[in-house]
Amino acid sequence: MTELPPAQRRAAAGILVVGRIVYAFSWYNVGAVLPLIEKGLNANTGQLGIVIGAFLVGAGVFQVPAGFLAIRWGYRATSIFALVLMGTFGVLSALSPSWVVLAVLRLGLGAGAAFFFAPGLGLVSSYYPAGTRGPVIGIYNSGFAVGAAIGLFAGALIGSVQGWTWALAYGGIALLVMAVAAALTLPKLEQGAVHPSWRSTWKIGRPILASRNLWAIALGMSGMWAAFYIAGQYFVQYAHTDHPGWPIALAAGIPTVMILAEVPGGPIGGWFAERGADMRRILVLWGIGGAVGLALIPFLPLAELWPLFVFLGFTDGVLFAVMYLIPMYLPEGRGENTALAIGFLNSVQLFFGSLFAIVFAVLVGPFGYTFGWVFDGVLIVAFLPLLLFLHAPRSGVPVPSGGGSPS
Repeated sequence: MTELPPAQRRAAAGILVVGRIVYAFSWYNVGAVLPLIEKGLNANTGQLGIVIGAFLVGAGVFQVPAGFLAIRWGYRATSIFALVLMGTFGVLSALSPSWVVLAVLRLGLGAGAAFFFAPGLGLVSSYYPAGTRGPVIGIYNSGFAVGAAIGLFAGALIGSVQGWTWALAYGGIALLVMAVAAALTLPKLEQGAVHPSWRSTWKIGRPILASRNLWAIALGMSGMWAAFYIAGQYFVQYAHTDHPGWPIALAAGIPTVMILAEVPGGPIGGWFAERGADMRRILVLWGIGGAVGLALIPFLPLAELWPLFVFLGFTDGVLFAVMYLIPMYLPEGRGENTALAIGFLNSVQLFFGSLFAIVFAVLVGPFGYTFGWVFDGVLIVAFLPLLLFLHAPRSGVPVPSGGGSPS
């Protein structure tokens, strides 16, 4: 754990949370302007699915390399590099002349996202001792919810006023600004040891990739990851197709409510898990509730969708906070291994997320959105039994850090 004075700890954690907000804005802003991109780049629903899926492919493929780079460079340097990479691709994506180019640039943006998330989480968690990390992890994840909500709602407004290109450009510019802010704000910490060589880095990380516990979490929660991502990205397009009378801002407001409800869900879920609760049981029970809620989307009128999406957002916040907390209490996921352990989870889940985002779009074509939303709910339940292979720890007793420098 990194020892910092409380004020400096809060400032460093704060800049990472803000970075997480801007990161999420650039993730979700494209979903808010899909109808505008469809028209502007002459793309169909399947091609838009590839654009969305390309981001997930980039984020998924580079999660594991990001974890190894964090061991090699440290969490701080990797996080700043990631913000620069994301910002560059974000600005370039606004200049896309076709959906193919946009998909390629979104893949690059996803790669930058991979290099930020897990190292940033490893860095912010290193500021807090074992037994107190759940709420701060929840807050860090809530930053994603805030940024995603802004990306959906503000992205839709920007798109309607200035066009989809500016909705994407503002995200890239903000990321570059945050890279400068992070370089100036995050403390430069003294190394506890010399950075390992690449051979030593591989030796440290290889057992993490073979962990049965991490594979169980990664696969068991893959359906959940894909299902909630689909709900956030495709709801605006669903409303545009099945409810053309709804204004785009109203349609974007419903998933925005879901994402905002993640804000209290994350810290509350993390706090509850830190009280010594059975983390696996939390994942299963809340996962089933989320599955039922997603399957109900096409069967409810507009007035009842608002409270449903509040419930879905709170559920999403709880699930992600607990899922990311578990590796920090596993022997293979502590200390300098945290970024790689969580990056591995995300790599597996993003692979399935990109696959099922495309499958969802393909299924909606011939079968319609009613079938698609039921399929979305079934995704969660189909993967949950794999959590039986997880020996979930209880966090009531603080666990010593595994060492290593998070700088």
